[in-house]
Amino acid sequence: MLLIPFLIGIVFIFIHFFASVLVPNEKLKRMKWFSFSGGLALSYIFVYLLPTLHKQQTDIQEPYRRFTMESEVYFMGLVGVVLFVGIQIIIHKNYISQTSTFWSVIVFYALYNALVSYSVLSFEVSIVQALFYCVAIGPHFVAVAHDMWREFPVEYNKYGRYILAVGIMVGWMVALTTELTPLFKSIVFALVSGAMIYTVFKHELPSEKETHFPTFLISVLVYSAITMSLKYFFEW
Repeated sequence: MLLIPFLIGIVFIFIHFFASVLVPNEKLKRMKWFSFSGGLALSYIFVYLLPTLHKQQTDIQEPYRRFTMESEVYFMGLVGVVLFVGIQIIIHKNYISQTSTFWSVIVFYALYNALVSYSVLSFEVSIVQALFYCVAIGPHFVAVAHDMWREFPVEYNKYGRYILAVGIMVGWMVALTTELTPLFKSIVFALVSGAMIYTVFKHELPSEKETHFPTFLISVLVYSAITMSLKYFFEW
């Protein structure tokens, strides 16, 4: 159903265009927002992402199954973390100027957006699943885009948000027009999952001083309960 991927893509693009105004300026509200966002992201990882990686591993089909050791997909997730960390280190250690660093970071995150977009939109989803993805991944995109806007405010508003939106559109178009093998989809999903796990723990989970714990706890409990209920009733 093409309408659902279209709507998901539009939401993701909208987020990148307005990331600078979606996060409240007032300190307590901002603290609550990031606590809520961090709780969603943490729940998404432990209740949906990790079980999905396990399912991707167990669903590997012949002729590849005979070569598997029940850990290959997880290893690709580890590769995703290492690649993500390594590229960021290379970018920041080879600092030349604010402008060159911005372009390096924005191109890297545009590729990341394309892979996330592909991973989400390459699978047929229902309206309920579409809403689930928007609620889970939307705040993740807001946090990433907002960090870039704070670091490169002028460049982000002038160029960055458009390039990140193009990344979403590229992943979206590849998902809709290209049919890749299930094994390759699993590899891409694992790489993206590793990068997302690192990003969440490094950038989205606020420090203990910046956490509004009641908001964080409510976010974790509510989203986990919703996710587990949806998985039970819809057999995701």
